[in-house]
Amino acid sequence: MKEDIIDFIEVLILKSPPEERPHWVSHFVVPNANELMIRIKTKDGLEGFGLATSYTDIEPIVRPFKNHLAEEIIGMNPFYPELLYEKIFNLTDTKKASENKWSREAIIRISAALDIACWDLIGKKAKLPLYKVFGGYRNKVPCYITCAYYRVNKSNSELEDEILKLVDQGHKAFKIKVGALSLAEDMKRVEIVRDAIGYDRELMIDVNRGWNLKTAIEGCKLLKQFKPTWIEEPVRWADDRRELKILSRKTNIPISGGESENTIFGCRSLIEENAIQILQFDCTMFGGFTNGKKLAALCELNHVEVAPHHDCNIHAHLVASTPMGKTVESFDSIRDPLQSGLFENPPEIKDGWIKLNDQPGLGLTVSDKCIKKIGKLVYKSKK
Repeated sequence: MKEDIIDFIEVLILKSPPEERPHWVSHFVVPNANELMIRIKTKDGLEGFGLATSYTDIEPIVRPFKNHLAEEIIGMNPFYPELLYEKIFNLTDTKKASENKWSREAIIRISAALDIACWDLIGKKAKLPLYKVFGGYRNKVPCYITCAYYRVNKSNSELEDEILKLVDQGHKAFKIKVGALSLAEDMKRVEIVRDAIGYDRELMIDVNRGWNLKTAIEGCKLLKQFKPTWIEEPVRWADDRRELKILSRKTNIPISGGESENTIFGCRSLIEENAIQILQFDCTMFGGFTNGKKLAALCELNHVEVAPHHDCNIHAHLVASTPMGKTVESFDSIRDPLQSGLFENPPEIKDGWIKLNDQPGLGLTVSDKCIKKIGKLVYKSKK
C-alpha cells in the first residue's frame, strides 16, 4: 500500500556543550550527550523516531545524509524492518558507499537509529507498546544507576557524598567505575561505595577495558569481598574474548560485556566462547531492535542474562520482553541530560525499577523544548 512507505525523513544531532569537569572512565572521557535522532513518517502521517549513540565525533556519522543516503530510505516500507535494516547495513560493503564516502561506522549507527524508528512506528500502527510487540513478558524491569566516575580533583569524600545522595534518592543498584588508578586506590573507592550502600543493594564494577589479564585476575580476587553482581569489560580490547574466557575460569564473579562490539556477530562470539555470563549489547550503537531481539533470543537459549548498555528508555522494552531480561542502565541528569530531558513523559524510575509507559511504540513524546536547546537539524526531506 502506498501509505505504508516512508515519504519523509528528518535527521538531527543531539549534543550538549562540553563539560567543564568531564566524566572519565578508565581511559577516556564519556560525552554526556552525543546522539543521532532519526524521525520518519509514512504517507498516512504515522511517525516514528530512533536514536543512535556515539562516543566519537557525531558530525561524520550524519554526513551521509548530505550525500544521497536518504534516497536509499525514502520509498521503503517501515513495516519490513528486516528488509530495510539489511539494505542499509549491507551498504557497508558496497562501491556506492566508497564513492559517496559513507563510512562504515556511520552506516552502522544510522541503520540502528532507523531500525528503532521503524519499530516505534510499527508499535504505533499496532496500537501496542513495544514490550508487548516483542513478547510481553512483564511491564517493568530492574534499573541501576551508573555513577562514581573519575573527575578532575574528585576526592574520596566527594565520592562518598555522591553515593549517599543517590541512596537517598531511592536507587537499589549501583554501577561504579574502576581501572584508571592502581588496584589499591580503586579498591578503596569500591570499599567507600559498598559501605555507603550497604550489602542489601547491588554493586556492579565497570572497568571499561582498562586492565590487562594479570591485573584483571588480581582485581577479581580483591573484589570478591565486596560481593559484586558483575564485573564489566575487565580486560583490554586487543584479545578480550580469549582473555575473558580465561578470566571467567578463574573467578566466580559473573562477567559482562558486549557494548564495545560493532555487530551482533561479535556478541554471538562472546556467547559461543563462554566468555561472559551477562550480555550488554546496545541497540542504539549497532543492530537496532531487529538484531537486539535476535541477541535476546540467543541469550535465552544459552542461559546468558540480558542487561543492555545505556538508554533505559529505549532498552527497557527489549528487557521487559524476555525471561532473560536482567536490568537496564540509568544515569543522573548531569551525566546524561537526555534520559529525562529529551522526553515529556519519561517512564518512572522508582525504588530500583523502571515501569514502561503503556502508550504505543516506544511510548515516548519528544520534548520540543529540549530539541530547540540541544538539537541541530542536519537533514530534512521534502514533504
